[in-house]
Amino acid sequence: MTSESFAGRRVAVAGAAVTGLAVASALLELGARVLVVDRGTSDRQEAAATKLRAMGADVRLGDDTTPVDVDLVVATPGMRPDHPLFVAARSDGIEVIGEPELAWRLRPADAAPWVGVTGTNGKTTTVSMLATVLGAAGRRAVAAGNVGLPIVEAVRTVPSYDVLAVEMSSQQLAWSPSPRFAAAAVLNLAEDHLDWHDTMADYAAAKFRIWVDAIAVGNADDPMVASALPDGGRTFSIRSADADYALVDGALVETASSQQLLEVSQLQVTGAHNVANALAAAALARAVGVEVAAVADGLTQFAPGSHRNVLVASVDDVGYVNDSKATNPHAADASLAAYEHVVWIAGGLLKGADVDGLVATHARRLRGVVLLGRDRGQIAAALARHASDVPVVDLPDTDTGVMESAVRAAAELARPGDTVLLAPTAASWDIFRDYAERGELFAAAVERLRVDGNGHER
Repeated sequence: MTSESFAGRRVAVAGAAVTGLAVASALLELGARVLVVDRGTSDRQEAAATKLRAMGADVRLGDDTTPVDVDLVVATPGMRPDHPLFVAARSDGIEVIGEPELAWRLRPADAAPWVGVTGTNGKTTTVSMLATVLGAAGRRAVAAGNVGLPIVEAVRTVPSYDVLAVEMSSQQLAWSPSPRFAAAAVLNLAEDHLDWHDTMADYAAAKFRIWVDAIAVGNADDPMVASALPDGGRTFSIRSADADYALVDGALVETASSQQLLEVSQLQVTGAHNVANALAAAALARAVGVEVAAVADGLTQFAPGSHRNVLVASVDDVGYVNDSKATNPHAADASLAAYEHVVWIAGGLLKGADVDGLVATHARRLRGVVLLGRDRGQIAAALARHASDVPVVDLPDTDTGVMESAVRAAAELARPGDTVLLAPTAASWDIFRDYAERGELFAAAVERLRVDGNGHER
């Protein structure tokens, strides 16, 4: 069924998390000899190692991650290209690929087309919207990649899908030169992952690879995206009625056909950024032949996922909002802009991003700030420059219990009518498993705050 044989091949898989497990499982089923390496030694990694060994993989945890006697390395998200594992492999002439590249090679002869989404922010929401629209059109579809099902599992599912809605990060695109998308969108570009890519230009170039041989869709409101969009590409915009898919008088419109897709009021998500995401999903769906009625049905049905600007509870007339998915300044900007008075919980791994502009823009909204995570000092320095009168609580703890302390500290700073906003502006991996665990711990801490020590609601 696959276009490349892996029987007997010796393959190293970098990482023992969800993607690494999926990759190793697929390779073992195909008869490969698999070595999984992960520098982590936590209980989580040990549990994954136990599972992988039971499946037949060799597993190596800790600092010694240089592969020996392999002829392929599969990189999973997060590890830098200058990681010793990859440097050693390349110096020995060993090919290093990403999980999407492997999935492309494993897809069957009658493989479903891939419809791709990338960008700094909005990828998960847009891919989820797209999958819902495709389902409304009667197509067996799944959200895969950085969201939902690992792509190596999606391409090997029986019966096969009709189409894959694939979220692609810049790292995945950099490691995966072969995949070709039937249609692909770049939503926006802002500083992110500059600890992985050397420059903003490198980051953008990785993103734009998604357009190769695809029906290209791009955000006309983002200058960098608009200037790079290939000739014949399709645009979406919430500012200009001249785009192919535009916001016009409160409705999402396909301008070439003058067809109204739906009213903004019919969407279950709020915010201008989500209107833009819906327009991008509509453009992609139409590019692969979905009828207008199904686009409207799917977008109307779509409900927002967890950890994306969700009101968890109100306690003593203070709203507690979980936007743990705001993992960079661009996402945090949209989140902060939605509230008038904010006690901001922020910090984590900034990935090389600059937060000065974000803090300066929203200084007037800040009632207080609670900082946690490895790069909290950079946010503190920006606050000292642009919001020196705002009280700041610095939490140096490095275990997951820090979220309980953060919520309690934020509650002390908040006044009635304020919003305590978890919009970290940073990745979670310094303390938490992922942004979802960070958001879940925030929600749990808010619930404990809501109920006093005697079990009575406040």
